Amino acid sequence: MPRPRGFRYARHADGTVEITHRDRPAGTLRGARAERFLAEAESGDAQLVMARWTGAYKHGNERVARDHPRNRSGPG
Repeated sequence: MPRPRGFRYARHADGTVEITHRDRPAGTLRGARAERFLAEAESGDAQLVMARWTGAYKHGNERVARDHPRNRSGPG
């Protein structure tokens, strides 16, 4: 699985944290959640942390789901 990239976060004076992915809004955190996010992002891999917090990461089951009969195109 490729490493996540393209995430950025901006910390605002009121304590709000805005997360963007490729310059599009991906999430806004406030209060205690914002503080927990900042602590985690500053102590680890920030790209991976932002991907996990926003839910914008692959779960590893995309190939299996693609091959499932209900997801195949065409009749049958």
